[in-house]
Amino acid sequence: MVGRPVSLPCFTTESLTFENMTMEWRTDRELVLRSVWKDGDVDIWSLNSATFSADAALMGNLTLGLPAVKPKYDRANYSLFIVSGEERLKLLCTICLRIAASFSSPQVLKEDNTSFLCHSSGGYPLPTVYWLINDTEEPPEGSVRTQAVWLPESVLYNVTSLLTVNISQDDSVSCVIENPSINQTVSTVYGVPSSTVVSRASNGMWIFSTALCVVVGIMVLVGVAYQIHLDRVSKRKKKEFQRPQKGYKRRPRYLEEIDVLKYEPKESDV
Repeated sequence: MVGRPVSLPCFTTESLTFENMTMEWRTDRELVLRSVWKDGDVDIWSLNSATFSADAALMGNLTLGLPAVKPKYDRANYSLFIVSGEERLKLLCTICLRIAASFSSPQVLKEDNTSFLCHSSGGYPLPTVYWLINDTEEPPEGSVRTQAVWLPESVLYNVTSLLTVNISQDDSVSCVIENPSINQTVSTVYGVPSSTVVSRASNGMWIFSTALCVVVGIMVLVGVAYQIHLDRVSKRKKKEFQRPQKGYKRRPRYLEEIDVLKYEPKESDV
């Protein structure tokens, strides 16, 4: 990341005597660090405070440390060369440095009924910028115009994107900034996001479900109360039926039925 320390790892399993030997970290354009071992002493020279591992002679750790990287060193090749005794220059490691900087969260403004402006700053390298309508739909072809401004002092970029599209008040637009170098994606939504529409539908379903539960609950209570009332009426009638009456002895029902169906024979002259 821009402005942060970086370590360029380099390890070796070769046997190094570190006597009368020189190590140099170089880019394609300049010398970055030089270490010279001679008669038991070491002399180190570095550019921009680059550092060398203290245990290089013991562990074979020849990693180069850079205190703060700048965009101008992006994609630069750092190589480590060794010269020992009368040997010729020997290449030990080569590393390609990749540099990136995060873009700010985009700001989205509505300029008029059909124009939306998106702005993000302070990133590196150039990002990918695109718009979405209602989180899923791509705008019509030719409706987006994006411009990047390079800042000479920081060597970073500011990006501005203009979307011209005719949408309703219930629609939303999203400006998305992607920086593939560091897998960064930042976005901002303007208007009513689609999640709000889903939330409204969910709220409606919740209200309907609650009202339905209340109605069903009332119906159950009414049914229980009515059943209790029927049970009480049934018990009262049963008690009245079983209570004896004065001067009257209830006869079994089947006797009454037999009395009703009793056959009377006709008289005969014989």
